[in-house]
Amino acid sequence: MFAVIKTGGKQYKVSKDDIILVEKLEGEAGSAVSLEEVLMVGGEGDLSVGAPRVAGASVAATIVEQTRGDKVIIFKKKRRKNHRRKNGHRQDLTVLRITDILAAGGKTKAKKAAPAAEAQTKE
Repeated sequence: MFAVIKTGGKQYKVSKDDIILVEKLEGEAGSAVSLEEVLMVGGEGDLSVGAPRVAGASVAATIVEQTRGDKVIIFKKKRRKNHRRKNGHRQDLTVLRITDILAAGGKTKAKKAAPAAEAQTKE
């Protein structure tokens, strides 16, 4: 099962036990985070696309660590004007481990179990 989530203005395709780098989220290492902006959930033939979000879906994650990204150099120059500006930036990042994908409150798991129960009752 996979999901497409949106956090920090970017979209990420995640599945269970993935480790991703996202823009800084509040919390300590080891704490649990729930990501509510789920744009799409899919897996094993099922696909739910939100408009813009899938209702009731969420992704549970655990914060592994708070870190910083590589330095990005910003250099501006206007030729023949003796104008140069150099600046640097390091983005604060959060490392997340995806622990679970809940599609519409866990209803997809119930749908998968129901056809197997119906097959047993018909026999």
